[in-house]
Formats: sequence, structure tokens, C-alpha cells
Amino acid sequence: MTTQAARTAERRAGFDEITILWISEGMSCDGDTVAMTASGQPAIEDVVTGLIPGLPKVNLHNKVLSPTVGGEEFLAPFRAAVRGDLSPYILVIEGSIPNEKINGDGYWTSFGNDPDTGEPLTLNWWIDALAPGAWAVVAAGTCATYGGIHAMAGNPTGCMGLADYLGWDFRSAGRLPIVNVPGCPIQPENFMETLTWLLYHAAGAAPPPPLDDKLRPTWLFGKTVHEGCDRGSYYEQADFAKDYNSPKCQVKVGCWGPVVNCNVPKRGWMSAVGGCPNVGGICIACTMPGFPDKFMPFMDQPPGASLSGVLIKPYGAFIRRMRGITNRTVNKEPRWHHNREELTTGFDPRYRP
Repeated sequence: MTTQAARTAERRAGFDEITILWISEGMSCDGDTVAMTASGQPAIEDVVTGLIPGLPKVNLHNKVLSPTVGGEEFLAPFRAAVRGDLSPYILVIEGSIPNEKINGDGYWTSFGNDPDTGEPLTLNWWIDALAPGAWAVVAAGTCATYGGIHAMAGNPTGCMGLADYLGWDFRSAGRLPIVNVPGCPIQPENFMETLTWLLYHAAGAAPPPPLDDKLRPTWLFGKTVHEGCDRGSYYEQADFAKDYNSPKCQVKVGCWGPVVNCNVPKRGWMSAVGGCPNVGGICIACTMPGFPDKFMPFMDQPPGASLSGVLIKPYGAFIRRMRGITNRTVNKEPRWHHNREELTTGFDPRYRP
């Protein structure tokens, strides 16, 4: 975003109340919604009940979390936004976006029906109707951000991510690019932290969230899994796991951590506990635009792992041996720690007052 565009977006912010319209009728399992409810910093309950200081009043419409049972009562705010009777709102899309231009005589996925014809309204129809008027547009999870599982090679739906559908240069009514929060599913705090930043921006209390060229929040996805992994030091010492029971570096058993942008090992999964490599699972790159196709088969060594393993082996072996020697040395107390009738600390009596 240009400086001028950023200033324009900030001038348009300052809302006391904002609505979140969350549609998970993309090719989706609703896993991102379920994962989001596990966030504690902040919790979605705290956001919608106004317990977070400085945020606007938030009206959330999500089919899993809605107090209404569904039907027209649930669809009412979505229809109001289409008519232009509801503003401002944040549009959250969960799930891959199918290509309805190749659906034959049917449709791939829908959300409610046209009240005039009774025909299903496709997800694409809702995106076309709601995205231009949304103050911000958020893609929740890898399916919505980059297509994910449903967009893999051989799929019949032509699925894609939201930015592929709307265009990577899309700007919302708030002059914001699409905000992508990948993950299969999203890491709970990653999503809620991003949403909270957007809400503070909507309140006029914060600048737009910084995003990388894949529209991911930079402070969350600016480092690799490897850089935050507890097992990273084993890689440096060329000490690799041979199976999943080992606490050592898992690159040789299929971990893609050295090249994947994700903070889960550092942040954990729930309440700072868990995260794939932390609990013995390899990183399969679920936050990446090329997932899953470019990272399969998941259990094989990633390309380059053999070469890097060979190159680091002599260095790692030397470092491991030197550290072992130093460890044995520093695991001993200094020789002047004793209870004999002599002082051997090296104290020089010349400096005694």
C-alpha cells in the first residue's frame, strides 16, 4: 500500500461499531472457525463482548458461532450488506474458491438461495457482491488464502485462493489489500491477533497491518519454522532423527521446516503448547502458497535435505565434539572451591585495604 493510500485508509477509519460477515461456504471443513475458538490472546468471546479496550463494538455473524439457528434470520445481515444497508463490515472468507465458470449445469458450493427465483446463490456470487463494499477482506486458512487441499493438481473444481479470484491487487473499501492468514487450520492466536489489529485500525487506533508479498502478516510469517524450532540446534550439529520418536532434527524424515514461513513451533498451538515439530510431527508446509502439491510426498526427505545433510555433516560433527569438550569443562567447579587451610583463588593481598 502506498503512503497516500495508507493515510486515506486511516482517515476513513474511526468506527465505533463494525460487523464481521464470516462465510465458510467455500470448499471448507469449518476447521478454521473451530481452531479460532481456541484462541486465548485474545479470545473471540472477549472481542465480541467488548472486553478488549479500544476496539469498536463487534457484531459477528458466523454460522458455527451464531445465536440464530440459520435460514433467513441468519442471512439477514449478509443480504443487508449486499443492498448497501449495512456498513462498515469486514468480510471473512473460509474455504477454497471454486471456479463456477466450469460447473456445467450445476454449482460447486452455495450460501442461501435467491429470494426471487429460489435458486442457490454461489459463494462466488456473494464474494462479487460483498467484497467491493467491505471495509476489509480477510482470507482465513490456507484453503481461502491459496486454495489448499481442494486446489491441488487433478481437482475438478478449478479451486483457487481468494486473491486469485479477486486479483492480487484488489483493494477493499478501506483501501486495504486482502489479508491472508494461512494455516491448515489457522493457528488460533495468529488469526485473532490479525483480526484484532484490523479492528484497532478500524477504530483509528492503529495503522494497517504490515503484509508481505503473499499478503501474510509479516510479524507472524516473516520467519521460518526452522528459525523458531526447538530442534534447530540439532540440525546445526548434523544430528538428525531417524524416526519420529527422536527429539532431534526431523529434516531427514520429511520435515520442510527450514523453508516454510510459519511461527507455530515458537508460538505453540493452544496456550503456547504444541505446534507440529514440538510434538514430533514434521512440518508439511501447510501455510505455504504451494501447499500441498510442491511438498508431496510428505514423508520423504525434502529436496536438498540430502545435500545439506552431507555438507553440514563434517562441520556439525566437529562442532558437536568441541561443544562436548567444553560442556565437560564447564560442568566442573573451579579448583579453588575447597575447604582446605589455604586460599587458592588467586587473590592478591596487595589490593587489601
